[in-house]
Amino acid sequence: MTNTHETARKFNFLYRIIKFFVWLFYPRTEVVGAENLPAEPAIIVGNHSKMNGPIACELYFPGKRYIWCAAEMMSVREVPAYAFRDFWSHKPAWCRWWFRLLSYIIAPFSSCIFNNAGTIAVYRDRRIVHTFHESEARLTEGASVIIFPEHDVPYNNIVCQFQDGFVDVARMYYKKTGRELDFVPLYVAPALKKMYIGRPVRFDASAPIKEEKERICRLLAEEITDIARRLPLHRVVPYQNIPKKEYPVNTQICEKGAGN
Repeated sequence: MTNTHETARKFNFLYRIIKFFVWLFYPRTEVVGAENLPAEPAIIVGNHSKMNGPIACELYFPGKRYIWCAAEMMSVREVPAYAFRDFWSHKPAWCRWWFRLLSYIIAPFSSCIFNNAGTIAVYRDRRIVHTFHESEARLTEGASVIIFPEHDVPYNNIVCQFQDGFVDVARMYYKKTGRELDFVPLYVAPALKKMYIGRPVRFDASAPIKEEKERICRLLAEEITDIARRLPLHRVVPYQNIPKKEYPVNTQICEKGAGN
């Protein structure tokens, strides 16, 4: 037991060192629209913006909060396969060996970081119930939960479509507390060194959950898109792992043939 506590203490110390250097070198990020945050705990839903979303929120998001994190990134054994598949599998064949090696190099650091940061492990199997229960517990304690639910299905040039399972947390929270949660849209814009908090969407406990999932995901995606398109021209850091030269801009994309 002593060795376990000593190891945990050392990893926590290492995490603090890593976090300090990330804070030192990562661009300062201004939070815009904090007045839109509800007084009560809420679920914050943002664009992933590669690793910018989680990093910026860990360093600069106001108040007590926990961030959903892929459980694989918290396990030394699972990091290499997950990181290579999710981050680098589309790299050119000639250099994939380097990224496969890199996935093993980062494994202990990834485990250290994500097990010591304010995170909630997200599972992709039956253990997802643990994710939901921990999220509901954190909300009940008064903390907000930050989620980046995009997956690799395009929605527009700003965000990808959202996986809708996170809405179930609001249903569980309502059953326990009798209170309807707010979902708060967040747009992370690394090019502007800012993140923007939008207008909340309230969970409707009286509506069928399937319809509520579709409504909430649609309204959140639309609000994030609207926030982005009202801003000065800038490159959007996408969810997809694509070269920087292919990053989209935040302008409206016209449909083919529009205006003809």
